[in-house]
Amino acid sequence: MNKRWWAIGAVGGLLGLVALGVAAQASKGASAPAGQAASAARPALSVQTVAPQSTPIRIRLSAHGSVAAWQEASVGSEVQGLRLAEVRAQVGDTVKKGQVLAVFASETLRAELAQLKAAVAEAEASLAEAAGNAQRARDLQSSGALSGQQIQQMLTAERVAQARLDAQRAAVMAAEVRLKQTEVLAPDNGVVSVRTANVGAVMPAGQELFRLIRQGRLEWRAEVPASELPRLKPGMAATVTPPGGTPVAGKVRLLAPTVDAATRNGIVHVDLPNPGAARAGMFAAGEFEVSERSGLTLPQSAVVLRDGFSYVFTVDAQSKARQQKVELGRRQGDRVEVVSGLPANAKVVASGGGFLGDGDLVRVVGSP
Repeated sequence: MNKRWWAIGAVGGLLGLVALGVAAQASKGASAPAGQAASAARPALSVQTVAPQSTPIRIRLSAHGSVAAWQEASVGSEVQGLRLAEVRAQVGDTVKKGQVLAVFASETLRAELAQLKAAVAEAEASLAEAAGNAQRARDLQSSGALSGQQIQQMLTAERVAQARLDAQRAAVMAAEVRLKQTEVLAPDNGVVSVRTANVGAVMPAGQELFRLIRQGRLEWRAEVPASELPRLKPGMAATVTPPGGTPVAGKVRLLAPTVDAATRNGIVHVDLPNPGAARAGMFAAGEFEVSERSGLTLPQSAVVLRDGFSYVFTVDAQSKARQQKVELGRRQGDRVEVVSGLPANAKVVASGGGFLGDGDLVRVVGSP
């Protein structure tokens, strides 16, 4: 009797365990589709979208060249063999036209000028005497008191005295010019770029003492391939970036009439009204603004590079990301031109496209 009840209890427990297992399997099978559905409905990324914008695209031509003085003025000594007594200008000084840059010792020339002025006074006295004799000869010419030869001699003496006076006056003028030349003057407004004048030196005539950058004007001499020269014209805007400096605005002044036979490059002269950090002798890079047109642009962060091609991700009506291959054009600042492959009304993922795949569900949280 006890054995029978024990067997019945064992069979009942076994049946209970089987029922529990079946219920667990059923419960697991019912919850699996719900979990998969929840996982499938979860967005892969929260994104912001942007629309392509019509932006003016500036077509630029890049070039390199040297910064140089627009024109240089060489200031030299005009007097011979005088000692340089004073130097009043240094390299980097801004000077004005007519400003005294240096002074030569003038004692010798002042003594010569005084001597010549005395000679002028003597010549004036001689002329007065000769003129008086000539006038008397004219008065007595009809009376016969003087011979024709004597009269001619007196008239000739007057003309000789006048010539001597004119020569002495010319010599005084020359001496005064030489005296003025003891002051070395700036021929134009500008900046002193070179100084070779030293106090105490005895300079020969024609020796360069200073060199000026006329009017302080600098220019960029860009080397441009001959094939690109027809795209440039005087008055065209340019931007020059000196080493370690900020970009400087310029304007094309002229195109050189010849092309270098060795390099096949032509020189384009660009005025730099406000040179900023640019200095004569620098080598600088720059760009010419050749033309301007409109184009669709996107932020560069919206473009994804994969396998050597450019892609963007658009968001469709079901909030799914769609990968689209695009062709890019020029870059301007932080934006890039989209030449083809994208409609103008597309909603483009602004950033983070590298973490997306085609067809991923995304959550749009606004526009940047």
